[in-house]
Amino acid sequence: MNITDCKIKDKPFYYNQNNESSLYEAAYGKKMPMMLKGPTGCGKSRFVEHMAYSLNKPLITVACNEDMTASDLIGRFLLDKDGTRWVDGPLTNAVRYGAICYLDEIVEARADTTVIIHPLTDYRRMLPLDKKGELIEAHKDFQLVISYNPGYQSLMKDLKQSTKQRFVCLDFDYPKSAIEAKIIIKETGISQDIADKLVQIAAASRNLKGHGLDEGISTRLLVYCATLLKQNINPKDAIKMSLISPITDDKDIKDAIEKAAFATGLIDS
Repeated sequence: MNITDCKIKDKPFYYNQNNESSLYEAAYGKKMPMMLKGPTGCGKSRFVEHMAYSLNKPLITVACNEDMTASDLIGRFLLDKDGTRWVDGPLTNAVRYGAICYLDEIVEARADTTVIIHPLTDYRRMLPLDKKGELIEAHKDFQLVISYNPGYQSLMKDLKQSTKQRFVCLDFDYPKSAIEAKIIIKETGISQDIADKLVQIAAASRNLKGHGLDEGISTRLLVYCATLLKQNINPKDAIKMSLISPITDDKDIKDAIEKAAFATGLIDS
C-alpha cells in the first residue's frame, strides 16, 4: 500500500469554533487516542480531514456499521490463483505505515470489533493479528480517532466505560449562528441574508429536540439546502427536500418547521 495516496490533497474548509485544532494538535503530538462526540452533521469528519491536512499526515477513514467484523478492520486470508494470501485491513495499514485511522460512528460496529482497538489505546500501542500470528508495533505517526453521536445512543448501543476511558475527548456541537452562516456562505456562495434565514430555521428545529425530534437540522443539511437554492430551486421545495423530509415523518413537526421557514420570509404560505 502506498500510504501517501491517503493524504488529503486539497485543503478542507473548517471553521474553528473554539480552540479544538490546537487541542487536537497537542494530543496528536503525544499520539493520544482521540474521541469526538457530537450530533450528526456538525463537522466531526470534516474536522478530522482538516487536522490530517494541517499535520500533513495520511488519513484512513472507516464508516462503521453493524455488519462490520474485526476482520474487516484488521484483515483476512484470501484465496487467489497462487493460493492463500493475507490482506491487511484499513486499521492494520494505518498501524503499519503511520496514518491517522478514523473510525466514524464507532458504536455502530459490533461489540467484538471495538475490543481489538484496546491494545492500540494504551502504553502498548500494539495490534495483534491472531489469525496471522503477528504482533504489530504501531508506527510512531499512527493515531486512532473515533467518533460517535451521543444523542442516538441507548443502553444497548453505547461505548463501554472501559473503552471511553482510553481516549481523550473533544465535544462538538452545531456552530454558533454567525459561524454557521459563514460556513454555509463559504461552502455554497449563497447570500448572507439567505444563510442567516437558514440558520434561523435550523435553530427553530433544534428547539424541538426532545419534543418529537431526536435531533434538529444539521449544518450539513443547511449546506444542502443552500446548494439547491443556488440552483434556483423553489425555496419551498428546497426546504422540504433538504430540511424537513430528511429529519421527520411527523406531520405536526413538518408543519412547525415550515412555519419557522415562513416566519423568516424565505418562503410564502
